Amino acid sequence: MNQSLDTQALEQVFFNARTFNKFTSQKVSDALIMQLYDLMKWGPTSMNCQPGHYVFIKSEEAKQRLKSALMPGNQDKTMAAPATVIVAFDTQFYKHLPLQFPANPNAQAMFEANPEMSRTTALRNGTLQGGYLILAARMLGLDCGPMSGFNNQAVDAEFFPDGRYKSNFLINIGYGDASGNYPRGPRLAFTDAVDII
Repeated sequence: MNQSLDTQALEQVFFNARTFNKFTSQKVSDALIMQLYDLMKWGPTSMNCQPGHYVFIKSEEAKQRLKSALMPGNQDKTMAAPATVIVAFDTQFYKHLPLQFPANPNAQAMFEANPEMSRTTALRNGTLQGGYLILAARMLGLDCGPMSGFNNQAVDAEFFPDGRYKSNFLINIGYGDASGNYPRGPRLAFTDAVDII
């Protein structure tokens, strides 16, 4: 039977974790990115569909390719971040289902025959996986600055020109510098957000 994580773990992942707008100059290694993926990939998705696709932008050349797609308020902080992740989803995720979800031999054909259901499934589960990536990054000592202030069509044209992958949101990652943080916003009270029936 699982036990509750200790207070330090809960503080690191939720209670004390922040959205960072500024990062130190410490690099994010490729080995740590691999470790990050190997942790977050275990988060559940419907029918084990795993539509998430991630582009980690670290080089100056790649950052410049991204820059013009960003809203002006997001440009400087993204250019200065050690890495930025394009969290995207695979519109053809169902091609992996014969291996990923053998419990339903008809899963691939079901999604191929229903483009609307396929897109909804890809977007919903790809978003879930982006959330898992944030939590996994915090567990590994990284800080995150997720954002949606960018032109999706421009990002897709630049990084996914064949149209298979679609960008969802971006996450700046690295080791946070708290001097760039805004005051922490309040969260909804239990009674405003939850019903038990």
